[in-house]
Amino acid sequence: MAESFLFYIIIGILVLQYLIELILSLLNAKKFVDPIPTELTDVFDAEEYKRSQRYKKENHRFGLLTSTFSLVLTLTFLLIGGFEWVDQWVRTLTAHPILMALLYFGAILFGSEILGIPFGWYHTFVIEEKYGFNKTRPGTYVMDKIKGWGLTAILAGGILSLIMWFYLWAGPNFWIYAWGLIAIFTIFMNLFYSRLIVPLFNKQVPLEEGSLKSQIENYASGVGFDLKNIFVIDGSKRSTKANAYFSGFGREKRVALYDTLIEDLEEEEIVAVLAHEVGHYKKKHIVINLVASLLLTGLMLFILSIFINNPELSGAIGVTTPSFHAALISFGLLYSPISEVTGLIMNYLSRKFEFQADAYAKNTFAALPLISSLKKLSRHSLSNLTPHPAFVFVHYSHPPLYQRIRELST
Repeated sequence: MAESFLFYIIIGILVLQYLIELILSLLNAKKFVDPIPTELTDVFDAEEYKRSQRYKKENHRFGLLTSTFSLVLTLTFLLIGGFEWVDQWVRTLTAHPILMALLYFGAILFGSEILGIPFGWYHTFVIEEKYGFNKTRPGTYVMDKIKGWGLTAILAGGILSLIMWFYLWAGPNFWIYAWGLIAIFTIFMNLFYSRLIVPLFNKQVPLEEGSLKSQIENYASGVGFDLKNIFVIDGSKRSTKANAYFSGFGREKRVALYDTLIEDLEEEEIVAVLAHEVGHYKKKHIVINLVASLLLTGLMLFILSIFINNPELSGAIGVTTPSFHAALISFGLLYSPISEVTGLIMNYLSRKFEFQADAYAKNTFAALPLISSLKKLSRHSLSNLTPHPAFVFVHYSHPPLYQRIRELST
């Protein structure tokens, strides 16, 4: 039967993805003890490097544990007919297809979240705490989870409801309307994420007047970049790791600096980091990524529209009564190899963009403060200075540090 064939294809995909990730992780772990590249010998002293190796090894072992648990859990759920059991339970509560889908996905996602809490808790309050990174209080951790669940229920639930409504109304052409909906939502979130979502989790305050703000504004003015919104985020309430990001476009564009970044870097280094972010904007990377993401989403939805009405999709995960929600899960599992390939392409593109943004910062500001800032950020986060090329190819959205330093130094 086609259903059995698809079932074993899904099992094969899950196992193959796990094995590929396992091999990549093991290859990467073997590189932990490699000599530090000559460009990075000043990042760590001997004791700090040993500490960074311990941190990497501990995260490596923890990653193997979590990925193995996830695989065993998913396979067990498939083999014992878990998807069918949830489907039958949902059908005792309602016969409305949209409500069934919401309850179905809600039950599976909530169950997955609950099972994942011990792992997330251990990583935050044991591993991150052990190496001095964690600043999250248990109450903050719990509230973050609750807020995250609430946002997922409202946003993902709302989008799923509308997509299903399009499906019931437009039939096979639903993908066009779903694509339009997701495009509008994605653009809206790109514009207003920092204004609407970030304040639910962090405090944002305008950067106070002073030398740093003046340097940032002078640089932005010098490269013709209209920048009115510069905010500081209280990232230190959760972690000592530093970050900065650029969001939005048009009147909504803004720069967010973590307070930890301001504490860790000199003012000239912060401006260099900002110059890198401005480079992304000037080179149209944000627009290109947005368009590429939307095109890939459209492709996925189009393929989904071709197969969604096939009852064998639902049967592939053991669900006896064909439905949109069961077919969607099955499709997601079967589509994952394509997602992996498109992910490789997007990561390659992202790494290329990082080099371009670095070059922009070098040409419009200076290379040395950007180099020193990258080194400091790597040291403070105990980042991996010797990643395996295959691991970089598959997982890294940014080039390894030594490659960025090498390009900036030429």
